[in-house]
Amino acid sequence: MARLPPGIRFIISFSRDQWYRAFIFILTFLLYASFHLSRKPISIVKGELHRFCTAPNEGEVHFHSQSQKAGDTAPHRLPGNGTDCGWAPFDQDNYQQLLGALDYAFLCAYAVGMYLSGVIGERLPIRYYLAAGMLASGALTALFGLGYFYDIHSFGFYVVTQVVNGLVQTTGWPSVVTCLGNWFGKGRRGLIMGVWNSHTSVGNILGSLIAGFWVSTCWGLSFIVPGAIVAAMGIVCFLFLIEHPKDIACSSTLVKHPKAYENGAHRFRLQKQVLTDERSKPLDPEMQCLLLSDGKHSGHQNHVVILPADGGGGMAAISFTGALKIPGVIEFSLCLLFAKLVSYTFLFWLPLYITNVDHLDVRKAGELSTLFDVGGIFGGILAGVISDRLEKRASTCGLMLLLAAPTLYVFSAISKMGLEATVAMLLLCGALVSGPYALITTAVSADLGTHKSLKGNAHALATVTAIIDGTGSVGAALGPLLAGLISPSGWSNVFYMLMFADACALLFLIRLIHKELSCPGLATGDQVPFKEH
Repeated sequence: MARLPPGIRFIISFSRDQWYRAFIFILTFLLYASFHLSRKPISIVKGELHRFCTAPNEGEVHFHSQSQKAGDTAPHRLPGNGTDCGWAPFDQDNYQQLLGALDYAFLCAYAVGMYLSGVIGERLPIRYYLAAGMLASGALTALFGLGYFYDIHSFGFYVVTQVVNGLVQTTGWPSVVTCLGNWFGKGRRGLIMGVWNSHTSVGNILGSLIAGFWVSTCWGLSFIVPGAIVAAMGIVCFLFLIEHPKDIACSSTLVKHPKAYENGAHRFRLQKQVLTDERSKPLDPEMQCLLLSDGKHSGHQNHVVILPADGGGGMAAISFTGALKIPGVIEFSLCLLFAKLVSYTFLFWLPLYITNVDHLDVRKAGELSTLFDVGGIFGGILAGVISDRLEKRASTCGLMLLLAAPTLYVFSAISKMGLEATVAMLLLCGALVSGPYALITTAVSADLGTHKSLKGNAHALATVTAIIDGTGSVGAALGPLLAGLISPSGWSNVFYMLMFADACALLFLIRLIHKELSCPGLATGDQVPFKEH
C-alpha cells in the first residue's frame, strides 16, 4: 500500500473537532472583520467631505466659511460635488463639529443598542440574529454612499443613517464572542482570542485601503463596496455558522465540570446541594481575591448566581443586574470605557490628523493610518500571551495603559518631525492602545461570562459581553465627539485628553491589580482568576 501524501497526513493528524474549531475561528474572524471594514470609510472620507480651498484671486489657502459665502467672492462649484471646499454641508468652517457629530451619532446609538443586544441575542438563535444584523448593516452603509450619487446634502440624512447603522451593528459583537466562547475553553484563551481579535485591525486596514481607492474620485463607492461586503458575509453567516459544538455532536471544551448534566432540573437540584455543602468550606483564593473588595471572608451564597432551568433543559438566561454582580464586570467595563475612548478617537480622526500635520493627500493619509492597526494586531496578541503566561489579566492591562499615556505624548511631538518618526510611533501607539482594549473585549469578557460563580450558566456570556462592550462604546462615542470639539483649539489638546483617559482607565483597575498581586493563591499560580476549574 502506497504511503499517504504529506498533505493528507497533515489533514488527518487533526481530529474532526479540531477542524470544526478552526473553521469557526476563521469564520467568526471574517464576520467581525467585515463589520470593522464598514466602519472605517467615514474616517477616510472626512478629508474629502471637507477640503482646503483656494480663493480665485489669492494664492493663500484658507477654509471657506459662512462669512465668505455671504461676501463678494463665491466659492467655485464642482459638478455634482458641492463646492471646491468639499461636500455640503461639510464645506463650512464648522466641519469638525459636524463630522464629530456623525461619529457621535453612530457610536452613541451603538452604545445604547449594545445593552439591549446582549439580552436579545442570548434569547434568539445566534445565526439568524447575526445574519440579519449584517444584511441590515450592509444596506445602511451603502445608503450613506448613495448620498454621493443622488447629490444629497442634508445633514439629517447622514445622521439618521449613522444612528440606525449603529443600532444594527450591535448584533455583531455579543454574537461572535458567544459563539467563540462556546467552542474554545479557557486554557490558552488569552493567546487564542488575542490572535482572533486582530480581526478589528484587519478590518480597519482593509476598510482604509478599499475606501482610499475611491475616495478622491468617487467617495460614494468608499461606502457602497464595504456595505456589499458586509451583506455578502451576512449570507455566509446564515449558510455556515455553527453556534455550539453540540449542534454537530462535537465535544465542548467550555464546560468540563463532571457534575454538569444535560438535565436542567437535575442540574438545578445539584447546584443547590453543592451550595449547601460549600457553605461550611473556606473561601478559595480565587473567590477571596476577586469577589471581596474588603479582603474579608464571606459565604459563597452571596457570590453565586443560581438560575432555574428553562423549559428547554438548559440554564435560564441571566438578568442584566445578575450579570453586573459577577466579580470584575463593573471594573473592567469602566476601564474599557476610557480605553475604547482612546482607540476610537484614533480610528475616526487619525487620517485627518495625519493630513493636517504631515500635509499628505487623503489617500496617502488613509494608507499611513493603517500602521496604527498593524501595531494593534501585535499589541492584542502580546497582551494575550502575557496574560496567559502571568495568569493576570488586570495587571497586563494596567501595565500597557501605564506605558500608553507617555507614548501618546511622544507621538504628538514626534509626528510633526517627519514621516519616519510618524511610522515608528504609529506602530508603538497602536500596540499599547489596542492591547488592553483587545484583551478586555475578548478574553476577559469570555472569562467573566463563564465565571465559576455562575455555576456553569453559559447563557450569561452574551449579556456580560454586551455590558462590557456597551459601556466601552459609551467612551467610543465620547472620544471622537470630544476630538471634534477640542481639535479647533489645537491637536495637542486632543492628545492631553487621550492621556487623561488612559490614566482613568488604569485607575479603575487598581483594585483588581492589587488583588492579583497580593493574593498568595494567585502568586503561586495554583488558583488564578478566570482560570477554568
